[in-house]
Amino acid sequence: VQLVESGGGMAQPGGSLRLSCAASGFIFSTYAMTWVRQAPGSGPEWVASILPGGFVHYAAAVQDRFTASRDNAKDTLYLQMNSLKPEDTALYYCARPSRGTDGVIRLQGPYDYRGQGTQVTVSS
Repeated sequence: VQLVESGGGMAQPGGSLRLSCAASGFIFSTYAMTWVRQAPGSGPEWVASILPGGFVHYAAAVQDRFTASRDNAKDTLYLQMNSLKPEDTALYYCARPSRGTDGVIRLQGPYDYRGQGTQVTVSS
């Protein structure tokens, strides 16, 4: 399994960035996927999870500003980030949620696999 993020960089407050996560080594279309971010000095923060059919759950902090999507034909996950704020500065990574012994998918972790991440910096 490999997850490779791209698209990070610097943006001004109010700006936009689009992140991508290329997946390989598993049947991407059958798995829920999650975006996580980690700011310097902080623990991981769940951002959004997208189910195989495309339904998305968002964290309150990004609701109405971020849009997660997936292209199952390309085995790729996306995160469109609009109206960026300085507090969105973090390392963003995609992850594949694990399934618990009760069969429930742990959208907010733990994760079976994660990528190395892509840095997003929002600053004027």
